[in-house]
Amino acid sequence: MTSLLSPEIVTADSLTERCDSCGAAARVEIALAAGGSLAFCGHHANKHAERLAAVASKVTVEEGFEWAGRPNPA
Repeated sequence: MTSLLSPEIVTADSLTERCDSCGAAARVEIALAAGGSLAFCGHHANKHAERLAAVASKVTVEEGFEWAGRPNPA
């Protein structure tokens, strides 16, 4: 199931998780709308940004990281 609304996006000073894809330091943590969470390094977070935004209820982005899934201001 995908969300029609944009997920809540918050910024954190730093993240302590490791990327679930490659083990690098996480830059983004995704709380899934269906439950559970995932963490991604900058490379994997931006590579899968569109799909992650569609399944997330909340996204925590590390301060200073530009996540490709952040909506553009109108």
